[in-house]
Amino acid sequence: MFEGLEKQFYQSFVEGDRWMGFLKGLGISFEVTLGALLLGTALGILVAVIRTSHDQQAPGKNNFFLAVLNGICKVYSTVIRGTPMMVQLLIMGFVVFSASRRLVLIAILTMGINSGAYVSETIRSGIMSIDKGQMEAGRSLGMGYVPVMRHIIIPQAIKNILPALGNELITLFKDTSLVTVIGLADLTKVAIQVQAKTYQAFMPFIGIAVVYLTVVLILTWLLGKLERRLRKSDRH
Repeated sequence: MFEGLEKQFYQSFVEGDRWMGFLKGLGISFEVTLGALLLGTALGILVAVIRTSHDQQAPGKNNFFLAVLNGICKVYSTVIRGTPMMVQLLIMGFVVFSASRRLVLIAILTMGINSGAYVSETIRSGIMSIDKGQMEAGRSLGMGYVPVMRHIIIPQAIKNILPALGNELITLFKDTSLVTVIGLADLTKVAIQVQAKTYQAFMPFIGIAVVYLTVVLILTWLLGKLERRLRKSDRH
């Protein structure tokens, strides 16, 4: 397996400019990751606000419309968190959007919906960690519930849960390897295609493992730097 590594490297990355395919695949992985993170964060905030608003209602004052939305959010979280992402990708790619070939959008939509279910619980815990007195103070100043959440509560909650959101970004990037099941030419799919052409598995698969690890280490370093800066700003 370790014999002729130089030849394997040449066949896997240099011959036929195959390195360009890996670079393009990495770009698609980044595109799916960022798109899914934005969608997942937006869904997570929406679901978290609905569920928190329902749970924080005064005793005996139950809003029927809010109760229905809360029920939908609970079903959404239960179904998405209770089924594997690969199965969700297969359903979205070959059942729901079987006639579409916009694979990047399908991957972003599926992974964003999946991420939203997990992010919602993270944000919800962040919102619940904020002192209730801040909501009461905002309302006493004549602000409505939504403006208070938007301008006071959620910004503080996001700051508190930033490490968890950073971990979600890293998880999403690694999970992009699953989009190969719907035929999207991401980094992992390109490695599989190269292996099928060269009949050499060691170099392309070890190569993408190194790429994934390098990107994760860079993201971890950047997130750590951001957290330190935020902690420093809290002290001033």
